[in-house]
Amino acid sequence: MTSNTIQAPEKIRRNFLPATLDLTTWDAVEPFYLDLTGREINSLSELQRWLSDITELDSVIQEHVGWLYIRMTCDTTDKKLTEAYTHFVENIIPKIEPFADQLNKKLVNCSYKTELDKRYILYLKQVENSIRIFREENIPVQAELSVKEQKYGEIAGAMTVDVDGKTLTLQQAANFLKNPSRELREDVYHKIQNRRLQDREKLDTLFSELVALRHRMAQQAGFANYRDYKFVDLDRFDYTPEDCQHFHESVRTAIVPVLDTLFAERKAALNLDTLKPWDLDVDTMGRDDMKPFKKGEELMAQTISCFTEIDPYFGEVTRTLEQMHYVDLDSRIGKAPGGYNYPLYESGVPFIFMNASGSLRDVVTMVHEGGHAIHSMLTRDLDFIGFKEIPSEIAELASMSMELISMEHWHHFFSNPDDLKRARREQLENVLEALPWIACVDHFQHWLYMNPDHTTKERTDAWKRIYLQFSSKEIDWTTEQNPLEAMWQKQLHLFEVPFYYIEYGMAQLGAIAVWRNYKQNPAKAIQQYKEALGLGYSASIPEVYLAAGIRFDFSEKYIHELVNFVKEELNKV
Repeated sequence: MTSNTIQAPEKIRRNFLPATLDLTTWDAVEPFYLDLTGREINSLSELQRWLSDITELDSVIQEHVGWLYIRMTCDTTDKKLTEAYTHFVENIIPKIEPFADQLNKKLVNCSYKTELDKRYILYLKQVENSIRIFREENIPVQAELSVKEQKYGEIAGAMTVDVDGKTLTLQQAANFLKNPSRELREDVYHKIQNRRLQDREKLDTLFSELVALRHRMAQQAGFANYRDYKFVDLDRFDYTPEDCQHFHESVRTAIVPVLDTLFAERKAALNLDTLKPWDLDVDTMGRDDMKPFKKGEELMAQTISCFTEIDPYFGEVTRTLEQMHYVDLDSRIGKAPGGYNYPLYESGVPFIFMNASGSLRDVVTMVHEGGHAIHSMLTRDLDFIGFKEIPSEIAELASMSMELISMEHWHHFFSNPDDLKRARREQLENVLEALPWIACVDHFQHWLYMNPDHTTKERTDAWKRIYLQFSSKEIDWTTEQNPLEAMWQKQLHLFEVPFYYIEYGMAQLGAIAVWRNYKQNPAKAIQQYKEALGLGYSASIPEVYLAAGIRFDFSEKYIHELVNFVKEELNKV
């Protein structure tokens, strides 16, 4: 049973490392890895102490890297912050990785591992995967990849446009795409796209370099391609590449026809001959864009109230983050794009980062990252770090379920009943639109890495072909071929965290099922949600989903069932 209260947050007490350990130099860190790799293990209790010391060392190192990353993304214009992060990934992490491999082998070869409780079964499988893919020659490749991957944030973070005499980030400018004036929407759309296209060639070059490095790393690890390498690296024990392809097709057949209907209705409601890309977000009744909040402080206060009403523990989580200043919510020039919840294992409290500009989408991002934060806090007291390092299929279930559960309490963000109804409708439409996009991006990734020698033109052609399979035929791209061709470049996952995306689709299906349970029995659904998330990764993905009262299932039949439920709820608003 998961506790409903949060004790005053304290860092994990260090028993193995000194409190003042200098983490910026390898000379200071190396002795602790030498201790762990050289230590004799002659009993189960000694093995457990060894695992506890590994947990402490990994927690401290990962939190240090976390703060370097957080500070860098909060201000990409400060070169010292970028240099500090780059120094660590180039000069410290490459020295840690051989020791990590030695520690993995030491655990696998330890005779006492069979006496560990069953929670370690999955972790031992992960360790075997890590040993399988580790190669010394890939250490410098991974370091180079880490540096190149963060260049995407620098490029995207510098993108701005001028609207109404103000310099805005692209996230801020995108709010104008909801303006009733079609002329204004078109103008802003083209400003945003033209700004993206300025860096199209730069991003194409960067991505080609990333693909080449990733393919080289896979081959050096003994894999034919990066996709197969990454499935092992991501510990995908519960589904295969073929299952992903089946997911793509199931989503395409079950949901794209629904989108065709929704967009045809949108075109008719707007009285348009053709539906253009700048017509997709505007309210069909001509109402101005909703402004649920002005600044991040207000958004945080609303979220605390909303979460408290769902469950007092959820409100305490977000209040704790606010009091500790573990949030950076407002969009600003020089800040990296996107949003994330960064677990900090030594503090035991995560950090929420996002680019809020006052829109409904920001509300969704906030409750999404808030779901991650709740998950982080529910697992903070697990006694082994491997149980806290949660696969995305489970992590995103936490966040996407919170998007839909919280929707039942969005009056904290939208006091006007009409705005509340409108926000719910937009969210449900977005859920239906998101699934084909997720399938599309993942399908594209499979193509990219199964065809690693592709040219830029072949990549562009493949993207267009795949995107048009997963999008509504009602959208007219005739005059917008360049934005269409470069659209994939806005998806940071492709650059920074390859193959981490289909998890959103699987989790979205799970989230719909959790929400359906919540509407039938709120108290039971929340209890199941908390108990499932509290397991961390001490149970398999299907087992966690079962604990949450749902199925890990992405068959066409199940997708149809869940989509029909969403359509029924749409009809109610």
